[in-house]
Parts: sequence; structure tokens; C-alpha cells
Amino acid sequence: MQGDTLLIKSGGAAALTEWQHHFARLMPGLRVYGWDDPFVDARNVKYALVYQPDHGRLAHYPRLRLILSAAAGVDHILADPALPTDVPIVRMVTEETRERMSDFVTFAALAIVRDMPALVTAQRDGRWANDLTGRLARDTRVSVLGLGELGSAVAMRLRANGFQVNGWARTPRLLSDVNVFAGEAQLDALLTETDILVNLLPDTHATRGILGRKLFAQLPAGASLIQVGRGVHLDRQALLDALDSGRLRSAVVDVFDIEPLPPDDALRGHPKVLVTPHIASTVSYAARARQVADVLGAHLRGAPLPFVYDAARGY
Repeated sequence: MQGDTLLIKSGGAAALTEWQHHFARLMPGLRVYGWDDPFVDARNVKYALVYQPDHGRLAHYPRLRLILSAAAGVDHILADPALPTDVPIVRMVTEETRERMSDFVTFAALAIVRDMPALVTAQRDGRWANDLTGRLARDTRVSVLGLGELGSAVAMRLRANGFQVNGWARTPRLLSDVNVFAGEAQLDALLTETDILVNLLPDTHATRGILGRKLFAQLPAGASLIQVGRGVHLDRQALLDALDSGRLRSAVVDVFDIEPLPPDDALRGHPKVLVTPHIASTVSYAARARQVADVLGAHLRGAPLPFVYDAARGY
């Protein structure tokens, strides 16, 4: 570890001091530099912790051994056409990631149950809308698309908060008090049993554009959407049309294909939509540094690495 270099592109120059503080405590022998530091010797860069790395840059480090995503997803890394194919990519999954995502989706589901988008619109319009009393969580079926690390944690938290919870995964699995549907053959059946759909799917060829007209037409009229997966999953015009036609009642959208979302985007001002700026599972630097230190420790010991991206599975 002594002399090994970790190059960081996450949070900009303002965050570098905090990153260095955490790694000085966790891995004192590790040399930590910012992405744009002109004095970094490319031959010493062994690890890169990145979010949206400049295309081609990662290929410039001949001793690079690990690429660590600063976020739960890795699509921002895979977008690099010159990405080294022989270097493992590790996803950022921490206990704090699970907790924050579970908190956010539970908040969003409760906001939908209590008609929060309509209440916000009434407040803006100066109306005292005391008829917007909503429904009960116990009478609401929430379906989680994707039962990986985050999806499973979200499903269990929703169940603990009184919702009826369904889940969908590519392969069968068991979750306590969660009705699990598996495989393409059971997706349609899940959708018909859904009042609130939560998207936590990975970005794969099969999932891109999945939140579109066909899927929305399969949901019961008046269902709602919580989009916390990937921006490429959502057909924004299809969502707007479904909301305007009344097929969907409301939506909470945290991730987009274009970020930041343009100020004049139709979703921002839609009366049935709550827009949040991709913060559902944003994790503290301290928690991410601990996760990176654990991964680097495993790498140095020759132990199996956790949360390695598998190209065959797409996550």
C-alpha cells in the first residue's frame, strides 16, 4: 500500500480535503490525489474512485488495478468508449446507501398515499384542500422492480411501514412477507397488482426504456410511479402523457436521462410530479471512504472483492 496512489474524481476540488482526511485515518499509507492534479505520476496510479470520468483518462494509467464507482451505478463509467476492459469495476454499496434509499422510497410512497403532489399544488394555488385525505398504507400495494442489495432493503422497509409489498426479480428468491414475482413471464402479473411502482432496476439492454407506454398501460388506472433507478429507464414523454390522461395518478422522479434537469422541463412544473435532484441514495464521504478502504483491503489480501460489476448480468 505504501506509495500506491488513489486518484479521485468525485465532489470536485472542494471535496478533496475531506476525502484525504478520511483516507489518512483509514489507510495512512495510501497517497490520495485529485483527478486534475498536474503532479500525479500516472505510473503510480493503482486505484481510481470516480464519478463521470473523462472519456479516455482511465486508459492512461498502466498500473490501474481497480476502478471504484463513487455512486451505486456504473453506467457513468461504462459510457467511456476507451474504458480498460481488464480492470474490475466496483459498485458503491454501503449500509448507508441501503438506509438512505429505503428512507427515500418510504417517504415517496407515503407522500403518494397522502396525495402530497396535489397538496403542494393546492398550496401554490392558495387553496385550502382539506378534501385531500389520501388513503392508508395498509391498503396500498407497492411493487419493487429489482430486488438486489437496494431493492431488497427497500421492500423490507416498506413492509415494516405497513404497505402490501410485491417484488420482481430476474430469478426466484425469498423475502419475508414480500410476494416475489420472477422472470419475464411474471412481470405482467406483478404490474396488475400494483398501486405504486418503484423502479430500482439496473441499467441493462433489457431495462432501457422499460418505464414507457407499454408498461404504464399495464398498471391499474390511477397507479403511481417512484423512479429511483437509472435515467435511461424512463420515457419522459410517455410519463407525461400517462399523467395527463389520468392513467397514472402521480410520480416521484429522482433520476433523469439529462442531469441537471433543465429548468424549463415539463416534469418540473407538472402538478402531479415531485422532482428531486438525484439525491435518493447520496451517501456521505465518510461512508464511501470506509467502503473503498474495505475494498482496497480485500484487494491487498487477495480476497474476493464485493460488489464487482458483472458485464454478463449488467450490474
